[in-house]
Amino acid sequence: MTPSDAERLWLSPILHADLDAFYASVETLKDPGLRGRPVIVGGTSGRGVVTSASYEARRFGVRSAMPTAQARKLCPSGVFIQPSFPAYIAKSIQVKEIFEEFSVAVEPLSLDEAFLDLRTARRLWSDPPTAAEALKDRVMRATGLVLSVGVAPNKFLSKLASRMAKPDGVLVVGADRVDEFLRPLPVGHLWGVGEQTEVVMRRLGLRTIGDVAACPPEILERALGSHGAGLAQLALGRDDRKVVPDQVARSVGAEETFQRDLSEPTQILGALLKLSDRVASRLRGQGISGRTVSLKVRMPNFETFSRSRTLKCEVDGATGIYGVARELLEKFLESKPPGNRKIRLLGVSVGNLCRWPASDQMILDRRPEWGAAEVALDRVRLRFGEDALGFGALLEDG
Repeated sequence: MTPSDAERLWLSPILHADLDAFYASVETLKDPGLRGRPVIVGGTSGRGVVTSASYEARRFGVRSAMPTAQARKLCPSGVFIQPSFPAYIAKSIQVKEIFEEFSVAVEPLSLDEAFLDLRTARRLWSDPPTAAEALKDRVMRATGLVLSVGVAPNKFLSKLASRMAKPDGVLVVGADRVDEFLRPLPVGHLWGVGEQTEVVMRRLGLRTIGDVAACPPEILERALGSHGAGLAQLALGRDDRKVVPDQVARSVGAEETFQRDLSEPTQILGALLKLSDRVASRLRGQGISGRTVSLKVRMPNFETFSRSRTLKCEVDGATGIYGVARELLEKFLESKPPGNRKIRLLGVSVGNLCRWPASDQMILDRRPEWGAAEVALDRVRLRFGEDALGFGALLEDG
């Protein structure tokens, strides 16, 4: 390789590393008897959702975020397993430590994926593609997990490349072939383009990323608002966001996009309680609590609203989080016309974090036995999965 070749490769220094079928793969490592079988991880109740599917299950059409009931119809021979988050977190920590051996600039996106900026590690590697292959090999030998890696000039392109490299691959997008890589791809491959946005774009005659790149930006902005300007830049392969090394979490949250928009108050409050319970369990699992409760609401037309309240004392219990979130939600819905109160997405988060346990005075109406009950709840979930046990008010959801 000539010096000029090496410099050309260093124009694509951003790696997006993504573990293949992470939850399902961890379950297979725990039980080797599952190897080669269609493993489906997620909620096993009637309204559960698939969170991970092995590639054997994907051959039947099973995908993440699919209702479990639909997955059972597509793959009746599938092995359905409740999530084991402690096991996933342990593996994720192990993988992240390996990432940090390769670069000091590591930005985790979730338990199973992260960006790495190799410009801080040029003395360690001859070029980014070589580092990507070494990273895959190191992760496999240390953890037994399969990694796919995208190598590109920026975050957007590297994440897209890793998606196209799956399973078990490395895809390099050179700085001199960005247009060649992007232009033939469907518009749905652009970050932030969901089903509704894709419908709008198709009405404009935009079917490929190349079509979007050739479209006057003012037309995109007129049809999609400020979102259109960002999509115009991505279609040209431009993304100037930096890889931000891991930071202390600013908040802990959970959100859910519903298969059908919620309109009944009992359904909405039930979903809010479920999310509050999930956030509370995650807070206690990380040994933290917080003082600011935030609510996120997305309407069917994709308008998104946020509301928050900062408390005098810390909170880490589902009843306290739910109480505040419910007040925020009810006040928000009162401001909307009666015929415009359907909800597409709900999210709950707690910020202003500090070390757990939370103050005993945080909730005036909290009885002492709640604390013991929540500890017992956490132990059951630790062993049997996050959805193994919940509030009685949620039983009808199963």
